Amino acid sequence: MAMGWESCLARGGRFATVLALVVFAAWPISGRGDDLPAGDDERPDWAAITLLGDLGGSRTRLSDAGISIGLNYIGEVQDNLSGGINRGPLAEGRIELTVDADLEKIAGWTGGAFHAGGYNLHGRGVTGSELGNLLGVSNIEATHTTRLFTLWLQQELFDAALSVRLGQLAADDEFLLSPTAANFMNGTFGWAAVVSANLLSGGPAFPLAAPGVRVQVSPSDNIAVLAAVFSGDPAGLGGAPAQLRNRHGATFSLDGGAFYLSEVQYALNPGAAAVGLPGVLKLGAWYHSGDFADQRFDTGGLSLADPASSGTARNRRHDYGIYGVADQMVWREAGDGDQGINLFLRAGGSPADRNLIEFYVDGGAGYKGLLPGRDDDVLGLAVAYARSSGDASNLDEDARRFNAIASPVRDYEAVVELTYVAQLKPYWTLQPDFQYVIHPGSNIANPKDRSGTRSIDDAFVIGLRTTLKF
Repeated sequence: MAMGWESCLARGGRFATVLALVVFAAWPISGRGDDLPAGDDERPDWAAITLLGDLGGSRTRLSDAGISIGLNYIGEVQDNLSGGINRGPLAEGRIELTVDADLEKIAGWTGGAFHAGGYNLHGRGVTGSELGNLLGVSNIEATHTTRLFTLWLQQELFDAALSVRLGQLAADDEFLLSPTAANFMNGTFGWAAVVSANLLSGGPAFPLAAPGVRVQVSPSDNIAVLAAVFSGDPAGLGGAPAQLRNRHGATFSLDGGAFYLSEVQYALNPGAAAVGLPGVLKLGAWYHSGDFADQRFDTGGLSLADPASSGTARNRRHDYGIYGVADQMVWREAGDGDQGINLFLRAGGSPADRNLIEFYVDGGAGYKGLLPGRDDDVLGLAVAYARSSGDASNLDEDARRFNAIASPVRDYEAVVELTYVAQLKPYWTLQPDFQYVIHPGSNIANPKDRSGTRSIDDAFVIGLRTTLKF
């Protein structure tokens, strides 16, 4: 049974006390980082923006030579206090190492750049262990491993009006992005569930990148057109779960057809000198040439729930979808360019016969600099809604009829997230987070219910994340 609110509050009391102590302890620390001094020749002041500083001058020497090395850590603890499948606190973390090279400085290659990035992923998250939901509670949750992520070369031409990137790429680095949505911890506010739940192995996005090519054309300061093609299945063939099929990121899979993605971006009032409030509008579409399983019918046209069914889903050739993004500052504090309120809205859809989610929408707000003396902190509130495909819901109705059991019928999953990103130092943030997950798994049966008639209860998750830039 779901935990009562009294028990829920009792379990959360100690967690809330820790959060309060951390916030009050951090209060005197200035959150601003944009007025940090630069070194000679406008070099970064490494001692101010990273925890380990210049490392005896080695960072400055590497930067002068065209090489930048980044080391970041995200650690978090989350606790499902109510509902879900299981409860209790879980911890996880991600160490990220990146290497970027300016090939013009290194080898005289004008407009050339190289990038490599990888992760060490450890711990367990509540989505896989306690909720079984589609809108992943944490955007760093993944199978524990050490994995190569992205590896690419880039060429810029015509004063960066044309950019071509080739290698192992992540679509969520450049597509479907909202700057305001990036403040939230739930994974759907990054690579949205309308693609992550529908594409093979979740598509070319964290934690699995894929071989591909991306072209960007920027004819003006406020217009950009991006187009890319990726390998259709970043995990490659096999029967194991996707992240185990490509556990270390070195499969370089060319399986599963091809995934095409395009996006047009229009920036409103770009640049520091613009008079109006900044924003961005994006319109995107995708097409996948691979094979997808029908959500309801078998190869003979019978419902997959029919006892006479072959149990093999009808094959659907190709898949596609569209989406849009709007992100806009709606109010700016006097005398400061980036403090104020930003709103975002994203929506997308896909065919119901071959996709788990046919319609998706999310939106929310971020307020930067709400509290006096905390100019770089961000308070955020967001909501996401993912509607199950009509065919998946009809399959559940078929199962109820054939099995004569009042089992749950998939309909939708939604999440509400309240978060606060506290910039304690330019290299250190602390983020308390609260999420309420409605219909985990889109109203699927609770695996602990032997009768098969009860769905997973709505869940209330609290969390605390810290991010360090070394």
